[in-house]
Amino acid sequence: MRSHPASTSEPWRDEDRGRAPVTIRAMLDHEEKFLFKEEILHLANALNDPGSLDNVEDLLTDVITSPRFDSEVFTLERSLQVMLGPRAGTTLVGLLTVAPEVFDEVAEVRIPTEVHERLVAWRARFGLAIDNALNFLNNPDGIQGHNFATQIAHVEDRRVLQGRLTLVRYNNEPQFFVADASVFLSLVADIMERLGPYLEPDAVEAETLARLRDAIALIERKTASRS
Repeated sequence: MRSHPASTSEPWRDEDRGRAPVTIRAMLDHEEKFLFKEEILHLANALNDPGSLDNVEDLLTDVITSPRFDSEVFTLERSLQVMLGPRAGTTLVGLLTVAPEVFDEVAEVRIPTEVHERLVAWRARFGLAIDNALNFLNNPDGIQGHNFATQIAHVEDRRVLQGRLTLVRYNNEPQFFVADASVFLSLVADIMERLGPYLEPDAVEAETLARLRDAIALIERKTASRS
């Protein structure tokens, strides 16, 4: 999952609560208010035509109604950066999820009325859902369940062993991944290598260790002809 890039020129962004840096602090000091105003003015300039406003609203609507909402939110900031520019795109995502008392300060910045009205409407319509999704992406609840199966694919007259991994996500929706056997075996090796150095004596049940040993022995037997 990606991390939102921090910006050293925008210290009013909240990077201290395990959240994406696009979230703005609940309270702003004098310097941060000045920077906040500059960001709002820059964003307003980027939005200061009906075409841009409509395009952004269409994008936000598509994201919020997509059956792949979480993955769409994952790329939302990048999509807005492409549409409006890196600085304005990041600021807009922050405004959609900012604390109400900070968002109210937008009214004190002299920006076109239509732009302000759209910002208020977007925050009311899209803000909570996007904020919840960003919270999950940066603080995932984890995997509630999984299943793994094998299948044979025919690729260019060859039979290829593949795995099919199903992960049950935090909202009980399954997500499926299909890849060649070598990909999943490399994934397993990566997981074991990265977890291994930090394991405590009681971190793995004896039954699981036995399964791991048996599985490695089976793989070695099946691939012994290579050597």
